Amino acid sequence: MTSRTRLIVLLVSAPVIAFAVIGGFLGNAMAHEETITHLRVFQDVVRLVVSNYVENVNSDRIMAGAMRGLAESLDPDSAYLTREEAKAVQSGEKLPAGDVGLDLTRQYYLRIIAARDGSPAAKAGLRAGDFVRLIDARPTREMSVFEGMRLLRGAPGSKVKLTVIRSNAADPHVVELTREQIPAPDITAHMQSSGVGYVRVQGFSAKTADLMRTRVAELRKQGAARLLVDVRDCAGGDLADGIAVARLFVPSGTLAVREARNQPRESIDAVAGDGSITLPAVVLVNGGTSGPAELFSAALAGNKRAELVGERTLGRATLQKLVPMPDGTAMLLSNVWFLTPSGEQIEEKGLTPTVAVEEPELEFGAPPATMDPILQKAIDRVGSKTTG
Repeated sequence: MTSRTRLIVLLVSAPVIAFAVIGGFLGNAMAHEETITHLRVFQDVVRLVVSNYVENVNSDRIMAGAMRGLAESLDPDSAYLTREEAKAVQSGEKLPAGDVGLDLTRQYYLRIIAARDGSPAAKAGLRAGDFVRLIDARPTREMSVFEGMRLLRGAPGSKVKLTVIRSNAADPHVVELTREQIPAPDITAHMQSSGVGYVRVQGFSAKTADLMRTRVAELRKQGAARLLVDVRDCAGGDLADGIAVARLFVPSGTLAVREARNQPRESIDAVAGDGSITLPAVVLVNGGTSGPAELFSAALAGNKRAELVGERTLGRATLQKLVPMPDGTAMLLSNVWFLTPSGEQIEEKGLTPTVAVEEPELEFGAPPATMDPILQKAIDRVGSKTTG
């Protein structure tokens, strides 16, 4: 067998193995004629590349690119992981303590979902929607969200350099951030105006429901009769934590719907004892509202428990499963979707606010806006609600 023949066999057999493994996880996809047809076309493309490309191809590079493209065509959170990355996931490797406070997604490059309140990224003026083209001179065009998040971590006090593009800026900006040990997400609260309490959710964790209960109780003692819940630029945490917090507000009905392949839809419902927070509420959302914050918002809006004021949310409500490959690499595949209480898709669509309000566009490096139109509209809306 010639070296070229061996290369063809390698290039053709690897995707076949990949599709077979993924097919075992996804169901009987390999049995469909359409899938077989695509594999035949892929085989033809490989032969054309090997026979006609201007120089000898690097088989590892081609296959890695093919696997990345396969994952990227699914959704931003599905990913092809290298051997090193797959090993890190399987071993439960802990990331370094230093972080810059960013959550990322994919849209051609890595794109910022949100910057945590008070984090190095937030202090540098990074915001939802900014594109990260380089991380320490490494291009992000072919980088998974998993890899990008790992590269942002390091020892506290170490630095990472990001090349960032904002939609309204012509030129990229280089930002150097110093990693810090960022504390667990908290909930802060204060009286916004007479009778109106304001709660800021920085992120979700297993402690968020208890923190919410405590903060709202404190506001009630201060005279709060209505409530603003701000989940703008809130992306961190487990999806289950968003549902747990929604239980505090929704006494009955469906909180979310869980959908997995080849399984009936599962309704996640309120139970006896839920709904202990009864204050009329408005939830503030924007394009950085993601994951558990979206499930929380959807549960309240879907049960007529609160209005959503602001911008359309990101649309990110999936769970991923690691599928190991024979060569030590792996595919990180979304295997569960969470839907709104009425069964509407959240993933890639987001939630449409009850009252749409746009946040002001800021030039890179400009000081924060002095006016907050979303907050002002939310105050107006919650003021019109009658208390029970």
